[in-house]
Amino acid sequence: MIHRYHRLLSGLIALVLSSVVFAADFPNRPVRIVVPFTAGGTLDVTARVIAAKLHDLWGQAVVIENRVGGNGAIGADNVVRSQADGHTLLYNGSLIVVTQQLQKTTFDMTKDLLPVVQPVVYWHVLCVSSKLPVNNFAELVELAKKQPGKLNYGSGGLGSSLHLYMERLKSNLKIDIAHIPYKGSAPATQALLAGEVDIVFDTTSAMLPLIKAGKVKPLVVTGDKRLEVLSNIPTLSSYIPGMAEEPGWHGIFAPTGTPKAVADKIAADVRTAVMSTELSTKFKEMEFQPSGLSGEAFADVVKKDFDKWSKLIRENNIRGE
Repeated sequence: MIHRYHRLLSGLIALVLSSVVFAADFPNRPVRIVVPFTAGGTLDVTARVIAAKLHDLWGQAVVIENRVGGNGAIGADNVVRSQADGHTLLYNGSLIVVTQQLQKTTFDMTKDLLPVVQPVVYWHVLCVSSKLPVNNFAELVELAKKQPGKLNYGSGGLGSSLHLYMERLKSNLKIDIAHIPYKGSAPATQALLAGEVDIVFDTTSAMLPLIKAGKVKPLVVTGDKRLEVLSNIPTLSSYIPGMAEEPGWHGIFAPTGTPKAVADKIAADVRTAVMSTELSTKFKEMEFQPSGLSGEAFADVVKKDFDKWSKLIRENNIRGE
């Protein structure tokens, strides 16, 4: 019995040591980062900024590969099926947690993907058409209650962040605002500018140029405090206590089974990259905040978002494309 215990202990020690050695040698060939959406989008741009810095840190090529389709499912599936050694990673946004709940997928993100690191976080702002006769959030809610179903909002599609944020708001306030889905957030924003829709709830980075140009009216921001860049705009929680939305985020995931030492090294190096003066300045210009949250802390964020959005989708019978 004692000999068996010694053999087991020796095996565990060997496994840990081999993992550490492997991590010290990582990466020993080019690293592929899969972005499951089109080139030029926010996810793609931030991934490429980080990849360039990782190339400098690692001395290896870090290649961004856009695998588009299935609302992110095709790219995620490609990573899940890759070798779990850290050389293939997934870069996706926080709405990855709802992908499998809105459509059939070949993977289970809670089991098949390992949360490695959260490079950046960001916030959303609710904007209304300049043609809408409201000047603050209370007036918008009052109008919606007086005229149920008459107001509408545009989103980037069924299951998009623009869709889910508004549905959560509607559910909380018990108001009826019609949903008009578009093929992406850009067409939804154009519809807002044209007065075809009344409301769009999008990221600050997407809406800020329009706000500064006076083309749309910002009413509230997510988060528990006002944003520096929109210091005159109140928070959603100031109107609805307890309704402070956690920030959206970008995350890097690896196939489950990736050695912990390798995942830890990737997380540490990404943290170094995003916290560098060069990248933190770039991200601030894009209205992102460097994060670097990793390990169990990031995994907890992923689970919390998974549970929150799952509940919303289930209770409101939300369907995907």
